[in-house]
Amino acid sequence: MKNIKVYLYHEKDGSYSCYMDNDAELGYGLIGEGNTVQEAIDDWNAHYEGMREFFKDEGRTFVEANFTFAYDLVSLLHFYAGRFTFSGLAKITGVSAAQLSQYANGYRNPSPKTTAKIETALHAFGKELCQVTLV
Repeated sequence: MKNIKVYLYHEKDGSYSCYMDNDAELGYGLIGEGNTVQEAIDDWNAHYEGMREFFKDEGRTFVEANFTFAYDLVSLLHFYAGRFTFSGLAKITGVSAAQLSQYANGYRNPSPKTTAKIETALHAFGKELCQVTLV
């Protein structure tokens, strides 16, 4: 079974789509689309099951895969826009609110180094939250 990274992308119309690299070497392609991230993932999974059935009906060997869904930075910022402010994310990540806003609005693209910095900070914040105990 292959492990494949699937990219979640926030479209200009507000919807989401899923895609994988062309070099996944599965012998088939998949897409997923929806008005929400969950709808896009559900659509992806439905296409996967449909492809499995198609290969079975054709008598062809189907390559099974495990999918890991990943956001690009802009899509992540859009998806969590109602939950995190740019100011709050700036405090967590060390990247200025203005810079985060420019990424989200397509005025600038983050470098791989900045993307890694943001990802590392968000993971650390998530681990910190997992340690919280309320009384």
